[in-house]
Amino acid sequence: MKTDTSSPPNFVPLNMDRRLRVCIRPGDQHWQSAPQAPIRRWPLEREAPESGQVTSLVEYLPEARFPQHTHPNGEEIYVLEGVFSDETGDYPAGSYLRSPAGSRHSPFSEEGCLIFVKLNQFAQKDAAQVRLRPSEQSWGKRAAGAVVSVLHSFTAEETLLYSCSAGQALDLPAGPGELLVLSGSLQSAEGDMPALTWLRHPDLADHGLASRAGAVLLVKSRAPAEPA
Repeated sequence: MKTDTSSPPNFVPLNMDRRLRVCIRPGDQHWQSAPQAPIRRWPLEREAPESGQVTSLVEYLPEARFPQHTHPNGEEIYVLEGVFSDETGDYPAGSYLRSPAGSRHSPFSEEGCLIFVKLNQFAQKDAAQVRLRPSEQSWGKRAAGAVVSVLHSFTAEETLLYSCSAGQALDLPAGPGELLVLSGSLQSAEGDMPALTWLRHPDLADHGLASRAGAVLLVKSRAPAEPA
């Protein structure tokens, strides 16, 4: 695991051409220290150094506190480990949070946490604020026997938890999207995708993925629009 505390003098956008397939596994980690707090970030796609559209894993060290800040076009969070907190409460692993454009908060974590974050990627007019702890999430069956929990939907975009059993081929919606492996693993012609693997694909239904031992995924059925 590598940590980089420097800022590149000539920033190059990271994985922002969303027409391209991208697969990032835990072994590809490149953690960066955040300038504002004792927090480490692992960017998966990034439009600009400290602004614009970002998808990343973020680790709050114990007792880390982030200054109050505003999200110009929203923030989406899934808590992977530990407890994430802000003015609205404490959110354990498995919690899902959406804060709409213009919202502000001062996040912190007493014990430390690991979260998956998407910044400034809300669709126009999507002003829903969502706070779902695991006990507040509803599950139901879909095609091919998968069990899903819909966390949020707006127009053509859907964010859900997707649980598949051992040996089950994935039945994901057609069109661009992304997934994060939360537990278990996936297999494809290109090898295993263990927990914390992030895959973005121009057509989620055309990926040839299956799970030999079962897996739980966080799935977004449509990738955000191209940056202006």
